Amino acid sequence: MNLTKLDASVTIAPQLRMEVLTAIAHAGFRGIINNRPDGESPDQPDSKELAAKAHRLGLKYWHIPIRPGEATLDDARAFAAAVHQAGGPVLAFCRSGTRSRQLWQLAQQLSRPR
Repeated sequence: MNLTKLDASVTIAPQLRMEVLTAIAHAGFRGIINNRPDGESPDQPDSKELAAKAHRLGLKYWHIPIRPGEATLDDARAFAAAVHQAGGPVLAFCRSGTRSRQLWQLAQQLSRPR
């Protein structure tokens, strides 16, 4: 599993598979943020299946699907809210991790004083 820690609250990864969710829970993550739309690729697990297994493992789960290059401020606000609601570190993912990183960066910009 290729993980990139962005700060104390957010780590990003490429597409997660069902079989790694147990390891994610044991690693101390409190939640998972899925930034990939369902059906983007035939080999990706469905968000509902990921959510069900995450909940069985005691993980919170959010699905904030973003198409490449289409992240909005509302998406960034939803991402920031999920990180806050998790009450601990979250693992955000998409196909490669890029969209999750972009949402984190947008959320960081929103939280800066103007």
